[in-house]
Amino acid sequence: MGGHAVRAVRGERSAYRPVESALCRSSDPVRVAAILLEHCNARKLYVADLDALLGRAPQTAVPAALLAAMPELELWLDGGFATREQAVERLAALGADATRVTPVYGSESLRSHDEIARCFGEGARAILSLDLRHGRPLDPASCWSDASLWPSKVIVMTLDRVGAFAGPDLDTFSQVRARAPHVDVIGAGGIRNVDDLSAAARAGAHAWLVASAIHDLHISQAALRSFDPALSTAGGHGAIAETLPAAAPHACGNQEK
Repeated sequence: MGGHAVRAVRGERSAYRPVESALCRSSDPVRVAAILLEHCNARKLYVADLDALLGRAPQTAVPAALLAAMPELELWLDGGFATREQAVERLAALGADATRVTPVYGSESLRSHDEIARCFGEGARAILSLDLRHGRPLDPASCWSDASLWPSKVIVMTLDRVGAFAGPDLDTFSQVRARAPHVDVIGAGGIRNVDDLSAAARAGAHAWLVASAIHDLHISQAALRSFDPALSTAGGHGAIAETLPAAAPHACGNQEK
């Protein structure tokens, strides 16, 4: 909000406030991102532009600032893209740094079913976020209906679990994964501790977006760096390859959407 990182809770965006946490005493987007990445020993960061998601002017300066400050950063950007053209235009504004940005198309934002093929056609570098709240998909374009159209990476975003410390929604996650064994399925929302990460690994998660549990030091730096997803692999499937810190701006930075 107004250039501050915010704390996302249950997807109730009107109630989001600038973040202040045990991990990070600042709500400056670049500082928050740097601290999260250092804590997780990570280079990938998920960012949702909440202003754009709410139909306001997108926060174009914030991704540019993040990329300029962190030359090794790989940014996953959910910019509330309703069409492929919107994402292309947004990335073009980033110049050469756009090569380090992967657009995330949220099912809540895509305008029509025809856009799915445009966004995720052969050779496209993009991620689909399957968004739901209280068990109901947010899906005007019917993204949930045809797994054959999904890209190689799909996020399962349970908004009412975000920042709620209610545990990961492994039932929905497992249903999506069963429908799409050909994709890397990434969870989002609900993680409370390392035990939850282990449970997600056993469920076959490729990765999980985590922020609140890190901000509140429920998952320590030592625990993250010693976490071995291989110990939790079930049935020969891939487990968590990495824990992605998530940042969601009303200008930038904090949790998921």
